Amino acid sequence: MTTQKGNISQILPVLMAFFVMSFVDLVGIGVDRVSKDMDLSATLAQLIPSAAFLWFLLLSVPVGVMQSRLGKRFILNIGMGITALGLLVPYFFYTFEMVLVGFALLGIGNTIVQVSANPLLVYVVPGNRVSSFLSFSQFVKAIGSMIGAPLAAVLAAQFGDWKLLFLVFGVVSLLSVIWLGSVKIEEEKQAEVKATFASAFNLLGNGFVLMMVFSIFLVVGIDVGFNSNSGQFLIKQFGIDQTAAESGRSVYFFGRMLGTFAGAIMLTRISSRKFFLWTSILGILSLVAILIIPSPVIAWGLVFVIGLAVANIFPLVFSITVEKYPTRSNEISGLMMMAISGGAVIPLLIGWVSDISSVAFGMSILVVCMIYLLTVSVYSLKK
Repeated sequence: MTTQKGNISQILPVLMAFFVMSFVDLVGIGVDRVSKDMDLSATLAQLIPSAAFLWFLLLSVPVGVMQSRLGKRFILNIGMGITALGLLVPYFFYTFEMVLVGFALLGIGNTIVQVSANPLLVYVVPGNRVSSFLSFSQFVKAIGSMIGAPLAAVLAAQFGDWKLLFLVFGVVSLLSVIWLGSVKIEEEKQAEVKATFASAFNLLGNGFVLMMVFSIFLVVGIDVGFNSNSGQFLIKQFGIDQTAAESGRSVYFFGRMLGTFAGAIMLTRISSRKFFLWTSILGILSLVAILIIPSPVIAWGLVFVIGLAVANIFPLVFSITVEKYPTRSNEISGLMMMAISGGAVIPLLIGWVSDISSVAFGMSILVVCMIYLLTVSVYSLKK
């Protein structure tokens, strides 16, 4: 290794990429704000997260293959640049069609960022701190996710335009490109198996890898599904007004932020597999509870607990899989980022079920997803 692992000058700009990664969570704000501005149905509004997360299915494996040849840092900067473009499009051209174009570009950029940032962070941190740093990176991501809704409200109140949020985050994305580009990171490509399309998809023939990839599909579906539907759920289930309901998203991301911070500490003392089991149990209990309790006060607390429960599952699944197959990190990253397309499928399914029945019945889909994750956590612990 020609670079010293744990070098803070390398770690910090990579962690900043996780802050940029959080900008895709603007899909939740987009659903609420654009729905109100343009009077959209629940199904039509859920095209916004679908436009963003569809690209994970189409581009993740090609990006994983490309980064094994061009380098993780180079590809990561490309992704943050496209993210900036996607944020600027709906700011300057605010029609429903251009909102979908902007979120599509945001999804393309975010796909590239997520495929590259996770293995690059694994590369620059000490081997015995990978799970801890991956959880901390989700803490950084949760900060960006949490501040989106209140920042949009502040910009709307002060300047009369919530869409200024797109401009602010677009500038941050460009500054992050400059910061990472100025840091020297020498990647030793020969340390890993050279990724190809065939080698990546052949990994899906491995039952363990397939199971973990589908786990990513579902946990991202839970995250995006709750993010994009929580506002309407709180309004219709508990009669909370829209502004207050939108703040529920910040409560959720606050729970995620604290969960990832606590996870980063706890994972230095608790095994990844045990932590995966207990956080899955917490997720099931909190999701079931919020669907059946009548109290809006308790609901706010459960929104926070759901954020805590979901916070660490993604990095846990990723680290457990890479730990088992360390020389296949590019391919595993590509496959798992492809599975982030669950963020396009699950919210759309929730929106459709909500339109034909009720928003509570639609949200019950999240419980089914979490039960699968509990099953996987039990299996991974036994193995």
